[in-house]
Amino acid sequence: MIRRLFSVVLIAWALGFVLFAVTLPRPIGNAGTDGVVVLTGGKGRVDRGLEVLEKGWAKRLLVSGVGRDVKPRELAAEYGISRAVLACCVTLGYKAIDTRSNGSETAEWARDEKLQSLRLVTSDWHMRRAAMELRRNLPEDITVIEDAVPTQPKLWALFLEYHKWLARLTAPVWDRG
Repeated sequence: MIRRLFSVVLIAWALGFVLFAVTLPRPIGNAGTDGVVVLTGGKGRVDRGLEVLEKGWAKRLLVSGVGRDVKPRELAAEYGISRAVLACCVTLGYKAIDTRSNGSETAEWARDEKLQSLRLVTSDWHMRRAAMELRRNLPEDITVIEDAVPTQPKLWALFLEYHKWLARLTAPVWDRG
């Protein structure tokens, strides 16, 4: 009986991992939102957030998880952001240090900006967990649209992210009030 149960759990885990790996979220097109949040940590994320802003698909941009030593002018120089756009439309978030705190930092920003809709930009392999953390922190009336940046993740990275996602999916949410 224990062997059968272990076998069923193992098969479910393996099939879940395969499904997780082959159905990575995709980028979306020109859907408009009030704001866009970019979670730092991977190539192409900030570029995609700026593209969304430049094309008018969102009015405000939060870059969540910026290193404390990064200055706004340095980011502007690296990505070719004008002073006017930086001043009006871009917020650098310095509070987040991981995916969970990205969710709380973004929720605080969305409430402060009175947003009704939000586009989440992160890597395809990171999207499921990032979206889950964000939705746990946001009020239910804020719509979240997932816009994944395509990558070519290594098997080990997928393996680790799958387990992080499973852990957060099955863990109690202690910080809910």
